[in-house]
Amino acid sequence: MEGTFKVKKIKQKKRAQWAWYLYDFGNSAYAAVVLLAIYAAYFKETVVGTAQGSALWGLSLTISMLVVAIISPFLGTLADYSGRKKPLLFIMTAISIIFTALLFLVEKGDVFMGMFFFIIAEIGYRSSQVFYNSLLVDIADDNEIPKVSGNGWAIGSLGGIICLFIVLALIQLNPGDVFFVRLSLLITAIFFAVFTIPTFVLIKEKPRPQEREGKSLFRVATERLSQTIRSVSKFKEFLRFMIAQLIYNDGIIAALDFAAIIGTVLFDVTTTELIIFVIIVQITNVIGAYVYGILGEKIGLKNALVNSLIVMILSVAGMMFVRNKMGYFIAGSISGFAMAGVQSLDRTLVSVFAPKKKNAEFNGFFSLVGRTSSMIGPGVMGAVASGLSVWVMNILVTNHIALPNNQSALNVAEKIGHRFALITIIFFLLIGLIPLLFVDEEDGRKAALQSDLEKN
Repeated sequence: MEGTFKVKKIKQKKRAQWAWYLYDFGNSAYAAVVLLAIYAAYFKETVVGTAQGSALWGLSLTISMLVVAIISPFLGTLADYSGRKKPLLFIMTAISIIFTALLFLVEKGDVFMGMFFFIIAEIGYRSSQVFYNSLLVDIADDNEIPKVSGNGWAIGSLGGIICLFIVLALIQLNPGDVFFVRLSLLITAIFFAVFTIPTFVLIKEKPRPQEREGKSLFRVATERLSQTIRSVSKFKEFLRFMIAQLIYNDGIIAALDFAAIIGTVLFDVTTTELIIFVIIVQITNVIGAYVYGILGEKIGLKNALVNSLIVMILSVAGMMFVRNKMGYFIAGSISGFAMAGVQSLDRTLVSVFAPKKKNAEFNGFFSLVGRTSSMIGPGVMGAVASGLSVWVMNILVTNHIALPNNQSALNVAEKIGHRFALITIIFFLLIGLIPLLFVDEEDGRKAALQSDLEKN
């Protein structure tokens, strides 16, 4: 009887883990299509149509990340005290899906609408990750967390690939028709919605509600956030890790959010080529998540993270010097491989550094740090790219090399501005790597365990 019960529990856990994987499978379609392959380039090249599109794209990302940075720690704390992470995950997921679908309505010249719908979709997408990541402790034992997290990232990347193939077939069958580019955004929203369903059906959240002593949840969240900020200083390794992540994540997010724009501006890739590029990057992403999941177990999570950042720096540096589409594809593939390691290892380190009863709270703080950096990186990248483009064009006009409205000169100026803007990504990655080198993973694990023992 005991053996049967144990087998049943194992099967339930495996089903819950697959449900968790499938959520990543669905929401990775949003990242692949909206952020990487389709909407970023469509917004810049078609909706706006000028170099200013890069600055407006960066501004949209900055606004959305600012909102997420403000609300994430409150959402995480509310999840801890209410013991209801799944309902909050559902709300944020629904917001993202609905406004992703509404991107279908955005056409040439609809700059405000294009920015507004994207900002709301991005807020929902990023905020939902607070609750999604915090469910990791409900579906995996401590020793399983690195492997389950890596599997989730790999399977999630596969979801992005499959959605991109669907979109690629649609656009290939209707070449040059912008309607089908917009339709791909609606298809992405449906894909996202379908694969989130198992999470809400199969995952049984382990309630860990804490006493509120008659206080409102908002007041509890405010007080808890203040306490969290103070108590983080006691978790020295977690704090060092957050400082590092605050800086290097600027480069990661800027590289992710501007990959499509860099391709269209510097290498003149078509929509079809961009989709193929992102499919290849997603494949290397799957490989990277798997490899770094194993590497994290063998050499330690922090050491594997350092390795992935170094590879990322080298790939972005390579992007500055390549002059053709093949070089863009190769450098982008290496970046995708390394980026999977950075992002999957990030969330795994948070899970092992966080005391169990404060898991959602620490994930909220992690999100606060990540979104704070996320609003800086893309904003800086967009401003530098657009600013340099204008500066170069002014030099050409001032020295009578080109006329103000000469399209060829504008294209040259834009290429120069975006190529040199890649230096901002390298800068953030390098500076963020320094404090990471001083993080002691073992001490971080011990501090989390000691905190849990004291609570018990």
